Amino acid sequence: MTLNDFLMVSVVLFCIGLYIILAKKNAIQVLIGIELMLNAAILNLVAFGRFDRANNAGQVFALFAIVLAAATTAVALAIVLNVYRRYKTIDPDQINQLKD
Repeated sequence: MTLNDFLMVSVVLFCIGLYIILAKKNAIQVLIGIELMLNAAILNLVAFGRFDRANNAGQVFALFAIVLAAATTAVALAIVLNVYRRYKTIDPDQINQLKD
């Protein structure tokens, strides 16, 4: 497999994630889109790290990105649960005021 193969898969993942974010049926789907976009970026890091024989810096950055993505997902799900508890919906279009 060449670098172009990895990059094409990454572009497809990123575009799917972007489409999901722009369609935004509910907040969970937006989070899934963000995760797909993060996974596309991580795939790029690992692909460039594979073809960089000197430092393997891509894999190190990918590990940090995976940890960051897991922490972001946990915080985002907690926010979605609190918003649902207050507004009884997770549709971003119906939640138009966040102040008391």
